[in-house]
Order: sequence, then structure tokens, then C-alpha cells
Amino acid sequence: MTKNDEYFFDVDFFQRCKQHQMAPGDVFFLKKRKTDDRLIAVLSDGLGSGIKANVLATLTATMASNFIYNHYDIKKTAQLIMSTLPVCKVRKISYSTMSIVDIQRNGKVKIVEYDNPEFLLFKNDRPVNVKKEKEEINVNNEKKLFYFCEFNFEPGDRIVIFSDGVVQSGIGKPAYPLGWGEDSAQEYIRSILQATPNISSRELARQVVFRALQNDDNIAKDDITCAVVYLRKPRKLLLISGPPFDKTKDSYIAEQIKNYPGKKIICGGATANIIARELKREITVNLNNMDYSLPPPSTMEGVDLVTEGILTLAKVAELLEKNINFEVREATTNPALEIIDLLLQSDIIQFIVGTRINEFHQNPNMPVELGIRRNVIKKIAKLLEEKYFKKTKIDFV
Repeated sequence: MTKNDEYFFDVDFFQRCKQHQMAPGDVFFLKKRKTDDRLIAVLSDGLGSGIKANVLATLTATMASNFIYNHYDIKKTAQLIMSTLPVCKVRKISYSTMSIVDIQRNGKVKIVEYDNPEFLLFKNDRPVNVKKEKEEINVNNEKKLFYFCEFNFEPGDRIVIFSDGVVQSGIGKPAYPLGWGEDSAQEYIRSILQATPNISSRELARQVVFRALQNDDNIAKDDITCAVVYLRKPRKLLLISGPPFDKTKDSYIAEQIKNYPGKKIICGGATANIIARELKREITVNLNNMDYSLPPPSTMEGVDLVTEGILTLAKVAELLEKNINFEVREATTNPALEIIDLLLQSDIIQFIVGTRINEFHQNPNMPVELGIRRNVIKKIAKLLEEKYFKKTKIDFV
């Protein structure tokens, strides 16, 4: 493995709940150690459905990620979790499936599986068989069958894990009397990777879940969850908002936009005007299919998106916090959703935040929740790291 910023763990998941259930029985949990860039991912499926299953799955995923995060042995962790889970009063069993993935920065991977469908490993678009160690672990005088494996994770590799809602989708139908199955799921993923080699983890997981949902006539018979870990070169994005405190640094932010090796967003009319002046570029307002809840976006040569500042950024923070279904939207042009699209497509996001005071934003009649620019940016960065597994950096100028 090479330098930390040369390759990136693109990890994401997609999920659809069982019909009429508000809380998912499947839980995906992720922890990252910033000190050594280690990644721990857990997918758990709790006994039953709804709130009850969610509690069991959350307990399992939280314990597993915390133990592995603190360097507990992965086999002892699995045994401890199974002996700790509460016992169902009806079925007299303590039950939650688990797939635990522990990836170190040097590329060494350890995986433990209990009663989930087997994980899939792809090298580019080629599925690879992984040798597994089968072991019976004694838990409360009952023998539980676990699978363990170790291998090296290399650039271009993908790990795909999913719940039984994927492989059992379509069960009972003429096409899939025993369910879609792991082989069919693997072949479907292989076909996607062949057609779109650079597909993101989120988009691949989304396509798998929607195909499983389609097998169930778009009415989920069980919770459907797919998670993907993909090691690749990072996609970078720069977002600049606010004029610099010192006007002599106007040329600095313009040069950052000009030379940045990735996607670029400008938030704020004053900021956009400064950069347009410094780079001698024009700004054109886009009035097509306007969403009147926010000022319209604009276009500038060499910049992927130009929007209004604090109002739009506050809306971005609000939507990221709500974790809404960003795939479903109206046909209107919403600049906040356009920003979110670019953020979620990126891995490493750099914010440059100008600190010059804008008197308009100090108006006491402005809504309190808008805060000031720097706090909104900090909130967005925190949400991107904690909920969407991105790397962020903020520079104040």
C-alpha cells in the first residue's frame, strides 16, 4: 500500500426496509481509525423485524466495531457478542447475524461471518474465491458455525456484503423458486462492473438493492441491504465560500479554483464575483427549471457549480442531517441538491472559508439557525465524515 492520500477506501451502503416497517432490521456500522487509517465495517441482521430486530442488530454492530477498533481478537469478539445478546422470550434464542470486515492500511483484511450470505471479493470485474476457515464456537452450550478468512486488499479490489434480503429476494416466483441466490447476485454485480468499471460504492450498492427489490415486485419482503468497500484513487472536491479576510488574498482563492485537481464549487455571490474578476471569467445565472425556495445557481468556466452562499449551505446541512433519499427529487433545479450530488460523489473534500464579515449576515432579523458561515461549513464537514464516510479539510482565510 502506498501513501495515505494516494488511495482511498470508498465505502458506502444502500438499504430498503421491509414493507410497513419504519425501522430497519439490518444495520450497517462503520468505524475509522484516523491515526492508522484503519477501517472496520459491520453488517448485522437482527432477529425478527422492526424495532426489535433493529435493537439486536445495532447492539451487535456496535459491540463488534468497538471491540475490533480496540484491537480485540476477531474470533473472541464474535464469541463474546453471541454470548452477550439478549435471549428472545418466544424462540428462546439470542440471534443476530454478522459480517465483520477489518481492513488495515497495509491492505491486510480479516473477515468473520456468521449466518449472513457470503461476502464477495472482486478484483476489478473478476470475482475471486477466498479460502475460509470454518470453526464451531461454543456459545451458551450451543455450537455456532463461523467463517474466518484473511487476504490482501489491493487497488481496484471490491468487497461486497449483503443481507439475506438480497439473496432471498424473489423467492417463490417461477424465475427464482429458491430466491435470487448468491450466484445470481455475483453475476449481476460482475456485469455492472464490466459495464461501468469506475462505479462508486454507493451506486453499486444501490443497483444491487434495487435489483433485489425488483425481484420482489418492488415490495420488499425483508430488509434489503448491500454494502461495498472499494479501494481506488480518491475523487477530490474543492468548495470555496466567503471572501478572504484580507483582500490581498483574493488572488489566492482564484488560483485555488484555477489549479485544483478535482471538482470545484463556489458558494456565495461575492466570492464568485471575486474569482470571476481575478480569472477574467463571466458568470451566467441559470434560470431554467428554478426551485424558488433558493436563489438559482450560476455557471462559470472551469467551475462545476456556482450558488448563493449561506442560505444554500444551510439547506445542504439540513438535508445531509436528515439523510433523505437523494435519488428521489422533483425536476426543478435545486442548488442544494446539486451541491450534495457533488459532495457524495467525492471522497476528499476541501473547504476554503473566507472570514470577511458580511454585514447582511449580521442582521438580527435573519433566522437564528443559519448561524455564521464557518459554523455551517463545520457542520457540513462533520456530517460528511460521520454519516457519509468522507475525508474533509477546512482552511479559513
